[in-house]
Amino acid sequence: MLAEHSPAGADTRCLAYYNPLMLRDPDFDNLRVRVGRLGAARILYDDPEVDFSPSNLWAEDHSWVACTDYDLWATKVAGPAPLIEALLDDTEIEAVRLPWAP
Repeated sequence: MLAEHSPAGADTRCLAYYNPLMLRDPDFDNLRVRVGRLGAARILYDDPEVDFSPSNLWAEDHSWVACTDYDLWATKVAGPAPLIEALLDDTEIEAVRLPWAP
């Protein structure tokens, strides 16, 4: 769904960041962001160096961001209205709109 709502589809350049606590061998002195194509992002979930999904995944142009909260087992997505509406309307995805704080 992210590819459908990204500027270059599956070729959209993305960045991924893992919370160091999710790494099998945490290195707080060597924090890094990984760069690649959105279409290849699935490999981030099969990475033997980590125990969980990326904490943050975002399009290089900042058009959307997905933030995963390990403790809550949830992902928050911010992006253009058509992406959010597609997520809310999808029958396979459990999604709710969070209220904005005043």
